[in-house]
Amino acid sequence: MTPAARINAAIELLDLIQSGELADRALASWGRNNRYAGSKDRAAIADIIYDVLRNKQSFSALGGGGSGRALLLGYVRASGQDPETIFGADRYAPPKLADDELASGGLSGSCGENNDFPDWLWPELLRSYGDKAVAIAQALKSRAPVYLRANLAKLDRDHAIAALGQEGIIAQSSPLSPSAVQVLEGERKIRTSTLFQNGGVELQDASSQAVADLVPLQAGQKLLDFCAGAGGKVLAVAGRVRADFYAHDVDTGRMKDLQPRASRAGASVKQVSIEDVKEESQFDTVLADAPCSGSGSWRRDPQGKWLLSQEKLDQLIRLQHEILDQVSTFVGPQGHLVYATCSLFQVENERQIERFLDRNKDFSLVSDHHFTPLEGGDGFYCAVLVRT
Repeated sequence: MTPAARINAAIELLDLIQSGELADRALASWGRNNRYAGSKDRAAIADIIYDVLRNKQSFSALGGGGSGRALLLGYVRASGQDPETIFGADRYAPPKLADDELASGGLSGSCGENNDFPDWLWPELLRSYGDKAVAIAQALKSRAPVYLRANLAKLDRDHAIAALGQEGIIAQSSPLSPSAVQVLEGERKIRTSTLFQNGGVELQDASSQAVADLVPLQAGQKLLDFCAGAGGKVLAVAGRVRADFYAHDVDTGRMKDLQPRASRAGASVKQVSIEDVKEESQFDTVLADAPCSGSGSWRRDPQGKWLLSQEKLDQLIRLQHEILDQVSTFVGPQGHLVYATCSLFQVENERQIERFLDRNKDFSLVSDHHFTPLEGGDGFYCAVLVRT
């Protein structure tokens, strides 16, 4: 496909995404229905789509509208290309630009537009990070690095990097976690690599690994990962300490890959229902990686930046409140409760912990930590509490 043909395909996809379809589903469906497009074409179109979504507000301004065509016009202008070399360039290109399209577009200079951040959320980012807010928002406009977690139960990070290199995957260590490896080249070879298939490495963001490092657990103790999802964090903890691991998620479908991943990693994790959790009674450590806005990972899911609303955020805050109160009952005497989100906002992080401690005088704060895209990984918050 020519560059113009890729832009034309991206216009079609963005119109579908603007109508409410999720970006990954739209891309998968397009790939199935357009077999003529090779893997490089599909990858290039996906890169365009996600780049547009990360920069949607400024590209819309530069293109003079919110349609797929206007967004791609903004994308072309932002990249420094002459739009007339793309629009109308060949038979597979998008139609030639009209005079009003050529005359349209321009940035207004608003904070939301300049930083491609929802205007209604900009004050919350400022409250949370002050003079770092602009740098964080700018970081969210670019593609996230690819990180792997070296399974420390099988090999150390240096040996993992060397083994990856032998398979054409160039990587380096990350300062965020002793297990974190940043992939520099060959990311498309990861899933077929011997080291990945043998459980020596797993795909996991470096900040997520750093959160798992903060989970206090000693050999032989019991850990409950209450909002386990695919189990990345419980498997990360299992990579550094021998203990009894339990995983629960209200949506059991999210855990469908947990057992294959655990088997590959050489770990044992028992999936449990809420009834099982209550029967087990109390745990030495309970990890609640709670549902949240996902704002810290908007480089990976840029569509989420524009789908979030005040109503959805309020619902998430209420749910976090409920989860904290629920999981606190599963923490044994002198046990730890670890609350984590991949959110950048105080209202989902420190404020939640402050309110929880006001309600629960038998807990105290041991430590809390912030991770932002400025350190390289996703944005995360982690608070470690102890039952006193």
